[in-house]
Amino acid sequence: MSDLSSKAVVLLSGGLDSTTVLAMAKAAGYSCYALSFDYGQRHKFELQAAVAIARQVAVVEHKTMRLDLGSIGGSALTDSAIAVPQAAPTTAQTSGIPVTYVPARNTIFLSLALAWAEVLDAQNIFIGVNAVDYSGYPDCRPEFIAAFEQVANLATRAGTEGLHLTIHTPLIAMSKAEIIRAGVALGVDYSATVSCYAADEAGHACGRCDACRLRVAGFEQAGVPDPTRYLSQ
Repeated sequence: MSDLSSKAVVLLSGGLDSTTVLAMAKAAGYSCYALSFDYGQRHKFELQAAVAIARQVAVVEHKTMRLDLGSIGGSALTDSAIAVPQAAPTTAQTSGIPVTYVPARNTIFLSLALAWAEVLDAQNIFIGVNAVDYSGYPDCRPEFIAAFEQVANLATRAGTEGLHLTIHTPLIAMSKAEIIRAGVALGVDYSATVSCYAADEAGHACGRCDACRLRVAGFEQAGVPDPTRYLSQ
C-alpha cells in the first residue's frame, strides 16, 4: 500500500460490530484513525468502551466528536420520552423502521468521517453496517453505502483530483455469528464491547433490547461463550 491508500478512518462506536471492523482494518495493514461520536445517545458507556478498544488496538489516533442529535429527537436512543423496546418485535413491527433508528445517523457519521479522511489524505473509510442483522435501519443497506461513496467522490477535492475514496463494509453480508467468529479469529476481546441500547452507567447490558437479543443469539450460534456483563449478573 502507498502512504495514502494505507490510511483508514474507522467508525468506532464501542460495540461488537465496529470493534470487529477495526480489527479487520488493522489486520489488513491499514493505519487506523478511529472516530467515535458523543451524539446524545442514552447508552453513553459505549464511548468509554471505544476509548479502551482504541487503546488496545493501538490506533494512530482516536477522536470523539460531540454532536447534539438529542435536540432533534425522533429516536429511542436520543429521546428520553421514547422508550427503548424491551420485548421481541411483532411481525408488524419488524416490517417497519424501529423506534431505535436515529434519523440520518450514518449519513451524518460518514460525512464527518469523510471530512477527516480528506484532512488526513486518507482514501478509506470503514463502517460496521450489516444488511443481515441490521434491525431494519435504512442506512445500513448496500444501496445506501454505494450511493454515499458516489457522493463522496463527487463532492470532495480528493475525488475531483482523481483520488478515489472507498467506503469499506466488511460485515455487510455477514450474520452476527459469522462476525463473532471472524473477530475471535483476530483476537477481539468482546468483553470490552458494549452493544446494549439501554446499558447502565457501569456498562451492564439489559439483555432484552433488540441489540442485546441479536448479540445473545450471535454468540449462541457462533458457539462462543458470551462475555457480556448483564444487569442480572
